[in-house]
Amino acid sequence: MTRVAAVDCGTNSIRLLIADVDHEQLTLTDVVRVMETVRLGEGVDRTGEFSSAALQRTFGACERYAKQLHMHGVDEVRFVATSASRDVSNRAQFVDGVRQRLGVTPEVISGEEEAELSFSGAISSLAASIGSDSALVVDIGGGSTEFVRGTTQEGVAAAHSVDIGCVRMTERHLRADPPTQQQLASAIRDIDAAIDQAASAVDLGRTRTLVGLAGSVTTVAALALDLPEYDAVAINGSRVSAVDVERVTKRLLAMTRAQRALLPVMHPGRVDVIGGGALILHRIVVRGAFDEVLVSEHDILDGIAWALAG
Repeated sequence: MTRVAAVDCGTNSIRLLIADVDHEQLTLTDVVRVMETVRLGEGVDRTGEFSSAALQRTFGACERYAKQLHMHGVDEVRFVATSASRDVSNRAQFVDGVRQRLGVTPEVISGEEEAELSFSGAISSLAASIGSDSALVVDIGGGSTEFVRGTTQEGVAAAHSVDIGCVRMTERHLRADPPTQQQLASAIRDIDAAIDQAASAVDLGRTRTLVGLAGSVTTVAALALDLPEYDAVAINGSRVSAVDVERVTKRLLAMTRAQRALLPVMHPGRVDVIGGGALILHRIVVRGAFDEVLVSEHDILDGIAWALAG
């Protein structure tokens, strides 16, 4: 048994998974799974650098995570940084700050590696639902969305990352509260162009199984299921029809931020950006002519942990 820790630092949130890996049974058992919304990528699309406030929020979370690592006696740690960290001019300041607080150097990984880690994490919990068929996994983050196609038996066949995410779309287009029709049209043009780019590398027509993961997707699923509170067990493996994806997306985009904050399944750190994430999911469903989305609560964090397990 090996105890590993995976840290995923994205545009909107930083997350920690501490898990026990049983190499004989090939199981991953959660010890700690937590998330903090630090909005590291705030303003990056406009300025090209991390703000001092965003770095301090992220470093504060790292200090709290360091205590968790010490408390739980972790054997190995891997810290992965994704979209926002690929785009900035002051990356060294971020890397040094994380290293000082956690004692590990963050890896700023490519979009393609992010896609592969997300695929392995998602597929690990949904193998029975997917079977031997090819699946398209989409990971909608704060700054980027990863498209990856593959099978449970053979792994990744094709992967591509594009610069659309819930934070980036909100900052770039959906600034009114609620967004105007003109802003929505502009966002859709941007999203569709990115989907076209992804489709040139990952053929969306090669599979009828769409697997969605990360907070935008799971929140849409929670609303579609009409859950009284956020329930990861009920959400994982659920199937949300294309009709329900459209219904929930339209509802979210018509609401004010204050109204979205009152939804019982809504994480406070997602209130202002969930409309952008839902819109990305909806456009993927439409452009790929998918009937439904198979939802995974497991993602890049699990993929990082499995990679550590060797």
